[in-house]
Amino acid sequence: MQRPIRGAKMEMGLESGLEDSEAASPQPSAMVELEGVCMPHEIKENWAAIRGFQARPDDLLICTYPKAGTTWIQEIVDLVQHGGDLQKCARAPIFERSPYIELFPPKPLSSGLELAEAMPSPRTLKTHLPVQLLPPSFWEHNCKIIYVARNIKDNAVSFFHFHRMNKLLPDPGKWEEFLENFVAGKIPYGLWLDHVRGWWEAKDRHPILYLFYEDMKEDPAREIRKVAQFLGIELMESVLKHIVHHTTFESMKANPMANYTTVPSFIMDHSVSAFMRKGTVGNWKEHFTVAQSERLDNIYVQELGNSSLNFRTQL
Repeated sequence: MQRPIRGAKMEMGLESGLEDSEAASPQPSAMVELEGVCMPHEIKENWAAIRGFQARPDDLLICTYPKAGTTWIQEIVDLVQHGGDLQKCARAPIFERSPYIELFPPKPLSSGLELAEAMPSPRTLKTHLPVQLLPPSFWEHNCKIIYVARNIKDNAVSFFHFHRMNKLLPDPGKWEEFLENFVAGKIPYGLWLDHVRGWWEAKDRHPILYLFYEDMKEDPAREIRKVAQFLGIELMESVLKHIVHHTTFESMKANPMANYTTVPSFIMDHSVSAFMRKGTVGNWKEHFTVAQSERLDNIYVQELGNSSLNFRTQL
């Protein structure tokens, strides 16, 4: 009999001062179904509070499928909002600057909702929720949303390594086992296909800036200009170049306010795999067999072949 799939709390919004000795090693949480989507049970247990979350009209929401460039776009947005001021963007770790609204870590740590509700406006918030599960108040207030999508193959590989290093996630087993669960949607936030397609269709009805990880890698200055324009912020060319430089993979990997190294090792073990591991397009080639690659190509064509949604798996 196949063992039950186990789930996770995702990236942890942890105070940087929490030491390993202050808490027992946490256990992965069970996965449950929430309106047809595989989710950590903490989200379902707190679903009334999450769904009832009160957005504000000037909120900005950052949304991605997990491991699709979330931290990268969070840092870009914070720098754009603060005119490229590095000191202001070093005020706190990224997970405190833009709270993850459906995060419910072990007590005494604050939930994402608590952090968000305590923030002064204007707020920048983060979610991984699929479009159909987003709290209605974001739609009611017509809040601006930035969505980043990453090609299915690189996204799967990145999520696999995140499972390996995050102790709140289940042991993913071998790559082959994880890929089966990924394709079946038996991982937190369900099917990649449903997630990227749902948000793509929503952009025609709501103020959503839909970006692609591969475009950001190809020409970061071009994509950062899109972000600034979407937010109604004018950037001088010198500031734009400054933001491009400080949001390169190398710069962010070395930045403790962005690289999650302030999170205790009993939560994220960077010795297993760094939170910021490769940051490239095409690393999937080092993991996929020819058969696995062809299988995902066929799934993509079957599900998105008639869509205007197009991804690149290499640059």
